[in-house]
Amino acid sequence: MPDLIFDDVSVTYRTSGRSGRDEVAAVRNVSLTLPAGETLGIAGESGSGKSTLAMSVLRLLPRNARLSGRVLLGDQDVATLSFGQLRAVRWAKTSIVFQGAMHSLNPVRTVGWQLLEALELHASEKWKSEKARKERVRELLDVVDLAQQKSESYPHELSGGQKQRVMIAMALACDPEVIIADEPTTALDVIVQKQILDMISRLVAERGISMLMISHDLSVLATACDRIAIMRDGELVEVGESYAVCTTPEQAYTRQLADAFPTIGDPASRMAPVTRHGRGADDVPEITHGDEVLLEARGVNVTYRSGGRPVHAVRDVDLSVRKGEIVALVGQSGSGKSTLARALMGLQPADPGSQIRFDGAPLPSKGRDLARFRSQVQLVLQDPWAALNPKHSVYESVAEGLRIQHFGGDERERVAQSLADAELTPPEHYFGAIPQELSGGQRQRVVIAGALAVQPQMLIADEPVASLDASVRGEILGLLLDLRRRLGLSALVITHDLGLAWNIAHSVAVMYHGQIVEHGPTEEVLLNPQHEYTRHLLSAAPRIEEKTV
Repeated sequence: MPDLIFDDVSVTYRTSGRSGRDEVAAVRNVSLTLPAGETLGIAGESGSGKSTLAMSVLRLLPRNARLSGRVLLGDQDVATLSFGQLRAVRWAKTSIVFQGAMHSLNPVRTVGWQLLEALELHASEKWKSEKARKERVRELLDVVDLAQQKSESYPHELSGGQKQRVMIAMALACDPEVIIADEPTTALDVIVQKQILDMISRLVAERGISMLMISHDLSVLATACDRIAIMRDGELVEVGESYAVCTTPEQAYTRQLADAFPTIGDPASRMAPVTRHGRGADDVPEITHGDEVLLEARGVNVTYRSGGRPVHAVRDVDLSVRKGEIVALVGQSGSGKSTLARALMGLQPADPGSQIRFDGAPLPSKGRDLARFRSQVQLVLQDPWAALNPKHSVYESVAEGLRIQHFGGDERERVAQSLADAELTPPEHYFGAIPQELSGGQRQRVVIAGALAVQPQMLIADEPVASLDASVRGEILGLLLDLRRRLGLSALVITHDLGLAWNIAHSVAVMYHGQIVEHGPTEEVLLNPQHEYTRHLLSAAPRIEEKTV
């Protein structure tokens, strides 16, 4: 089994020159070793160069990339391999679990077909016959804990966790000696994330393979890896044993990464997410709010029809959000959180008998009253890429809601004020930008600015930081707290991240199989949970713990 060695590796991208630079240095002079049979995590923010470094192992960099230094698999320099030699290395010796399982799987082919394809193209003599390959597919599904019938499923018929298991099965198909896992648990809920991490750790231990895992979450890496390397602006800034790097880091930047994902129960992070100003900025908002109820749901049910059978997505939910309050709605994928949010906004019909009231009045069902209500309750979607039109400028995206609501004031002034409220300053600097010219955090701020433009009383934010890296996550959470303090906004934040609830929520509602099983002040629910499911969620959250031999 070979060592994986990065020897003074630098990667530079040639650009069009529009940014004023002809070349961008993505990785600079990195020397790092993954010994055979060991695990190494690479952490850093978006743009730190960690994925570029990992993709260099199998020469998966784009054509405008130039690599210097050496990437060695054992005694083989990857840059000197012929196409045939490289093809033999890919999958059979080294394989990759990509971040976006939905984007990496072929949507028009079944899971079984895609596993067979990997074996047909890359397998050794061991699985040359069709019978042997089919038996190997059955074995792989067992290894990743997927039912055999899932081989006949298409990717869209699987949950996020199941798709990620398929990606891991494909990576294991040809018995590789090294696996590279690029953000394998990003945006998965805590239960599925723990299952995936436990499975990866078990497979690494049982098969003795080496693993290079990439993540922006140090607690995830500490769970699965023996050592962690920290990258910033393309450079390696710290390397060490996982527990030591996470708890006693040498660099302030490493401490910032560790602090960005708070420990539940830590008083220092309560209502104080880490932002670029430090923890909680200068003016931490008080944890009080009014008693006046803004949004109230009583006995809400939502039923779908599937194959002629009723599916009860939301069952007898009672929930209220008071003026100036932030409520975290917590639960696994499929628990009914997003369906409930759509019902509260009138985007999804609730069953007869359901009662939803806003500011004391029943939820309107049509006409001007419904339009007026939707100007008061705005939705912030999880993925800003999906929420923003890629051809529209920032100005057009923010102004769109004003035009739909027939705003009669100064549009330019309102757009500028909304961008400033979302901390995109000076706002005029962003007017002409399009989404691909912005960072992930800036795109999410544009989505929030579009919601703020119509001056709502309440935001419903659906997983607003699920796929953002550490520092950007803190900035967006800090922004939500600041908007609540400055503008008096209420918010219902849908999340599977219990640390987020500890960071910003006054109260927590836990949803399981369409029902609210626990609801109360954040400290009571997270520190003294009464329901078994809440305790299960808390136990599944990744923790930074010292590994025992």
